[in-house]
Amino acid sequence: MAKSSSGEALVIQKVRPREPGRLTLTSEAIGLEGGIGDAYSAYHDNMSPPLMWTGMPDAETYALIVEDPDAPTERPFLHWVIWNIPGKLEGLPANIPNTARPEDVPGLAGAVQGLNGRERPGYMGPRPPAGDGPHRYHFQLFALDMQLDLAPTAPLEELLQVLKANTIASCELVGTYERDTLSDQPSPARTGSYGAEPRTFTEAERNAGRGGLDEDDVDRHSPHDPDGTVRPR
Repeated sequence: MAKSSSGEALVIQKVRPREPGRLTLTSEAIGLEGGIGDAYSAYHDNMSPPLMWTGMPDAETYALIVEDPDAPTERPFLHWVIWNIPGKLEGLPANIPNTARPEDVPGLAGAVQGLNGRERPGYMGPRPPAGDGPHRYHFQLFALDMQLDLAPTAPLEELLQVLKANTIASCELVGTYERDTLSDQPSPARTGSYGAEPRTFTEAERNAGRGGLDEDDVDRHSPHDPDGTVRPR
């Protein structure tokens, strides 16, 4: 399993619920060995997964946060955040539209989807680089005693402060995803040998590396020098 490289803790590790242990979370999108199905990956259909949890009669609303702590960023990469899920619900359907207010989904009137790590509303599925090993995706569920008055553009830190004060119970479900092909790996001419025979690079190659962050690098991996060394940001 991939090793965490993010500097900050997951949201659930920063929240102390008043009644721990009351919630459980499951999903048919995650297999027996913990793997997330391809349909829920950004490489494929990018569908938000179906989720099911134990109902809590005293929950006014639920909030869900999905983070990847294995992306090499200062904070875990945010894949999904949704709050004001009605307290009467005991799950979410698959394939919720990526809109700030998914009111067309039965039962989700009033729910709000915040901005993910790409600054877009709604779910963004796993898309770890090929050869990077499995990444862990933490689905963190919070039962709350109130409805939240937050704009869809509210930063995660603002939501965290509300969770700290109003969480009745919380739980998490961890799924993994790994790209099983090396087809999108940089070519040896740009990244060095990676185990092959070393070669001499031109000055232009040494200066070029990978350049800035790739536009489609959703997990925000750092650029590399030609020898494979991660450049400091």
